[in-house]
Amino acid sequence: MRFRLFGLLVILGLLLTACGGASQEKVVKKLDEQWGDSKGYELTATMEMKTGGEPRTYDVNVWHTKPDFYRVTVTEQNDNVTQMIVRNEEGVFVVTPALRKTYKFQSEWPKQNSQAYLIGALAEDLLQDKKAVMKEEDGAYVFETATRNADKTGLPLQKIVVDKNSMLPKTVSIMDETQEEKIVIKFKDIDLTVAHKKEEYAVEKFSENEENEVAAADMENKEFRTHYPTVEWDNTKLSGEKTVEEAGGERVILTYEGDKAYTLMQQPAAAGNSVLPVFAPGDLADLGFTIGAITDTSISWEKDGVSFFLASTKLTREEMMEVASSMTAGGVK
Repeated sequence: MRFRLFGLLVILGLLLTACGGASQEKVVKKLDEQWGDSKGYELTATMEMKTGGEPRTYDVNVWHTKPDFYRVTVTEQNDNVTQMIVRNEEGVFVVTPALRKTYKFQSEWPKQNSQAYLIGALAEDLLQDKKAVMKEEDGAYVFETATRNADKTGLPLQKIVVDKNSMLPKTVSIMDETQEEKIVIKFKDIDLTVAHKKEEYAVEKFSENEENEVAAADMENKEFRTHYPTVEWDNTKLSGEKTVEEAGGERVILTYEGDKAYTLMQQPAAAGNSVLPVFAPGDLADLGFTIGAITDTSISWEKDGVSFFLASTKLTREEMMEVASSMTAGGVK
């Protein structure tokens, strides 16, 4: 009798296991197939940045058409200045329509990097991290996994929440090594049936129109405000601030001395007079709120009508990006 009871319990346990939740391996495989089988997609999302000063929220729109066509548009809420990353047959471009500027990068973006607003990149994150953990809660699969660009951004962890019914991502939270949330992506609409034609990815289409002219005028009317980094390191401090008058306006030079010494220059961003792409020095640096160009000793970027350039032989690429992400406007100059 005891043997029969034990056998019955074993069978019941097996049945309960079979009827339980899906395995992590099966869920990841299904996500990869669903997100990857589409010939193209279009999505909208919001992105909140908590990496410096007051949190800022951006509207994000993404186009993707197989195999390697991308257009990512990022616009700060309550602002009409937009920046785009475009990948087409000719390469990778960063377009700032309001400044009539287009930079071309020698880059394999978005390959080999985590990009929280690209669902294909999220699927790759889940496939590559063998230590990823999945939980089921409130009608969703919740993954805790590593990012693939921690060495460049200092943000090694992420939490991906996927709706069980649609099998589409709902939110992505990107965290630092202390698990403090730094970037939050909230997906609004995802359409896996959209495949834009390759002609629609031509850079020229995004460079000139009436809206851009209005944005350019607004940019020129903005008051120049000196920005300061909020990141602090031991044995590193601001040792000098100098303003240099130039024909195109003024340039502010901040000098930081100490163990992590660097020089930071900033000036009003000048609008270009041509839509022809200019080759950018260095690699593409995705700062979330804007795109910069980075080398082993410098990083340059444009934001809020200001052009920034940071140079250092003491900072790593990750540390330079940390400074760039922490810039906050001070008093009006």
